[in-house]
Amino acid sequence: MTRPSDCTEPRNGRPVFLVLEDGSAFSGFSFGADGPAVGEVVFNTGMVGYPESFTDPSYHGQILALTYPLIGNYGVPADLERDLSKNYESAKIHIAGLVVSEYSAFHHHWTAERSLVDLLISQGIPGIECVDTRALTKRLRREGTMRGRITDNPSGADITIPSRHLVSEVSILKPKVYETGGSGRRPKRVAVVDCGCKNTIIRSLLKRGAEVVRVPWDFDVTTLDVNGVLYSNGPGDPQDCQATVEIARRVLEAGLPAFGICLGNQILALAAEAKTYKLKFGHRSQNQPCRLEGSNRCFITSQNHGYAVDGSTLSDGWEPWFTNLNDGTIEGIRHVTRPVMGVQFHPEAMPGPVDTAHLFDEFLSLLK
Repeated sequence: MTRPSDCTEPRNGRPVFLVLEDGSAFSGFSFGADGPAVGEVVFNTGMVGYPESFTDPSYHGQILALTYPLIGNYGVPADLERDLSKNYESAKIHIAGLVVSEYSAFHHHWTAERSLVDLLISQGIPGIECVDTRALTKRLRREGTMRGRITDNPSGADITIPSRHLVSEVSILKPKVYETGGSGRRPKRVAVVDCGCKNTIIRSLLKRGAEVVRVPWDFDVTTLDVNGVLYSNGPGDPQDCQATVEIARRVLEAGLPAFGICLGNQILALAAEAKTYKLKFGHRSQNQPCRLEGSNRCFITSQNHGYAVDGSTLSDGWEPWFTNLNDGTIEGIRHVTRPVMGVQFHPEAMPGPVDTAHLFDEFLSLLK
């Protein structure tokens, strides 16, 4: 077991452990809510944006390790449960547990209403601090993403995660309409298939004058009077969303403009008969460089995913759109002649750079 040298003194929390399925254990001290946590252990290398990350539905059910050492130093804002909050990406925390090197008990920021630990307690999310997150991250990079648990007992590696359909747990339950509030001619209407949609995706469309019809993950959008369809981000394996994939095939056959983001990109790929696969440890950060295919132009992107599209399986008429310059994985696809495109990164950011926000304008320009 390892622990950062500056955490040798006892903290306020009780001793707890992060145990991985390979039997390795990392010691630390509890903070946040009491109780164990079980989930897939992943890491994020971002320096800021923990309120947005914790409430991103793509993290649903995962134990998140943050590599940046000072977490909590600017507290958390107030409006967690407000619809389409500008400070959070959904109305609840989706991570199962939090792992940090050092929790900052003192916070200071003009938007802060309370401390991070108060938010974790109110949401029932346990955390462990004083973990050697560098050693943890190196292990996950070397061995791949693993199941794990935050527990009082460091022994035993039999970590079972119950089978769950993650997307159905985070999707909206019934359609909801967001109007722009403007006047004049009818705005373009976009159906957003909610597979775990971030608030900022909805706000990005509204800001550009579109009307949004947000629908459940398995809703048949071909029955709606809309100008285009956006498939959102979300958690887990895209293969678990066969109902969404089948409806997406009908969207493509109908010729509707479509845009996929993160999981939505994978949904479109599967609908086009391509294949997806699980990455060794995923992309979760705010500084992933992606090159626009056919050019030397590079964008810095925000990402949060554990699966990718197999570019070698793209059928005729489809082509790679963006490529990750770190590992060469496909970061976007598009159809050569039809108004259909998808990206593996997050053009809406939150947190992260807004280099690719113009893709929302590009999608809306395809709508008739």
